[in-house]
Parts: sequence; C-alpha cells; structure tokens
Amino acid sequence: MRDYSWLNEFCLNRFGSQAALEARLPRPKSDAELRALDDDRYLSLLALRVFRAGLKHSLVDAKWPAFEEVFFGFDPEKVVLMGAEHIERLMQDARLIRYLGKLKSVPRNAQMILDVVKTSGRFGHFIADWPSTDIVGLWKYLARHGNQLGGLSAPRFLRMAGKDTFLPTEDVVAALKAQEVIDKAPTSLKDLAAVQTAFNRWHAESGRPFCQLSVMLAHTVNH
Repeated sequence: MRDYSWLNEFCLNRFGSQAALEARLPRPKSDAELRALDDDRYLSLLALRVFRAGLKHSLVDAKWPAFEEVFFGFDPEKVVLMGAEHIERLMQDARLIRYLGKLKSVPRNAQMILDVVKTSGRFGHFIADWPSTDIVGLWKYLARHGNQLGGLSAPRFLRMAGKDTFLPTEDVVAALKAQEVIDKAPTSLKDLAAVQTAFNRWHAESGRPFCQLSVMLAHTVNH
C-alpha cells in the first residue's frame, strides 16, 4: 500500500488546492460532544439508520417526527417496554414506515443501550471512549448486541452520530483493493483487521481523522 503523502498529493491534484480539499472533508465530533448527547438521541439515530437502510433518506426523514411521537421521544426506558402487541398496533399507523422487522428493532436497540448504560453510565461515554484505532471492533459490537446493524449500518450510524470512523463504501473498498490491502469486500475478521491496520497507518502518518482519510481514499477511484 502507498503512504499518506501519495494519498494527499493525489487529492490535491484532483481538487486543485488544500482549501478545496478541506472543504470536502467531514469533521468528527469531539469526545466531549459525543459524551454530551443524551441516550434518547442515540436511540433515535440508531432507529433512523435502520429505517434509512434501503429507502430514500428524504422519505424517512419526512416521517421522523411521527416516529419521535410514537416511540416516546426514543426514551430507552419507555421504548424497551413496548411489547409485540404495541409494535403490531404501530403497523396500522399510516404516518409511519410500516416495516415490522425495522419497528421491532427499536425496542431491541433500546435494550442494547440500557445494557451499556449499566456499565458505562451513558451510551455517549461508551461511544466516545471506544478507540477509533479499533473502530471495526465497535462495528462488530453494535452488530452483535444490536438489531439490524450489520453490513454498513453500524459504521453509517457512527458517522451520523459524529464518531470518527471510516466507511467501507464501494469506492473505499475499490481503493483498498487497488492498494492491495484486501482482495474482496471486508467481511471476515482477517480482512477487517487488514483494513483497520491500513487506516491506522495513514492516521499515524497524517494525524487526520479516519473519516477524512476514508473520503480522501474514495476519491482515488476513477469514475
């Protein structure tokens, strides 16, 4: 794989200046900002990510005020008490996106948050304290302990929340293949570890957040 200086030079040549490059790069939230976000906002973001998966984001976002209402402002303590009959009644609410599996995921992810709260105090503390140098470990935790958070859903949720993470999008995977870091989409523990190691190296060389390195790497793919 090539070093960060090549990645930076490639992106500078593509966008023409450092200022133009910086304008295209995301900024992660600080640990303090992640810690300050309430548990209900994390549950709302988790649910929003689950419902956005496979659907037009603008459609989901337009309906979200109704979701906030029927899920009690996404208070985990209240949502976790919603049983099967309650969820079945929500399937009759035309204001919502009536996907039973997605609706059922909300109380299940509320339980995950409450389980984390028992040991970390707040879900935001748990998210903030997890090192981005092992961000794939956090993806695996969310996929294993949460519901409908496999594939790109866990990393996309973290990006939405502001946690520093790279995203294994099609362009990023193509770029990693070109750098001979992996030879296929990273799903195995071995391939995920290889991707993490590559990003850790670029991070150490540049000091840049992982989210910025991810976007820069995606731009090395020719369209």
